[in-house]
Amino acid sequence: MNTAICILVCFAAGIGAGLGTGFAGMSAAAVISPMLITFLGMPAYEAVGIALASDVLASAVSAYTYGKNKNLDIKNGIVMLISVLAFTFVGSFVASKVPNTTMGGFSTVMTLFLGIKFIVRPVMTTKESMQAVSEKKRFMQSVISGVLVGFICGFIGAGGGMMMLLILTSVLGYELKTAVGTSVFMMTFSAFTGAASHFLISGMPDMLPFVLCVVFTLLWARVAARFANKASPATLNRATGVVLTVLGAAILLVKLIQ
Repeated sequence: MNTAICILVCFAAGIGAGLGTGFAGMSAAAVISPMLITFLGMPAYEAVGIALASDVLASAVSAYTYGKNKNLDIKNGIVMLISVLAFTFVGSFVASKVPNTTMGGFSTVMTLFLGIKFIVRPVMTTKESMQAVSEKKRFMQSVISGVLVGFICGFIGAGGGMMMLLILTSVLGYELKTAVGTSVFMMTFSAFTGAASHFLISGMPDMLPFVLCVVFTLLWARVAARFANKASPATLNRATGVVLTVLGAAILLVKLIQ
């Protein structure tokens, strides 16, 4: 593996993954995996493991930044996380019994869709309107949403970052910053579970791209999360929309090259 090309690819992947995570709670796997597979010729399973490992620290530092700015719903995030993890296994089991159910392009389409949505129809929900929902209703909504997202992700083999953001903003009525903060909080744990599983099964990956992707993604996620928490709702919607649209188009292009 050419070291210079490896650094360049990992740097580009880290920028895209970090910005996507910090701005929109997007899984790094959607960006890093196709780039490592396409430009470094890395086996898919190893690439996904590196991407998930990059997700862990990037999501954790993003969740910390959103939490510090009081843009994180930990209580309902934990409820959704438990539901998502449980029903991801259920969805995977059902999918194993039904042939040809995988939709590999689902995450890319979802990324593009959300990017355009945030530009055309920005999320302008306020924290005051969020707090008007009773705790009991919010708890039930969190359980049902987690079940839905977990089952769909397990069934079609897609990451839940973009789906969770869509559910939190469009169905549960979260304002954008709290939706992203809650999403990256959940993704920290789900990505850790996924990364640990990959490395336990296949062993540790090539250390150079592993370290580079983790570091670059972490740095850019921190930059994006700090900017997002200081930005006005209108600015954040536009920035998130542009980032997701550009990333969605770039991922689609990379997959076409494969």
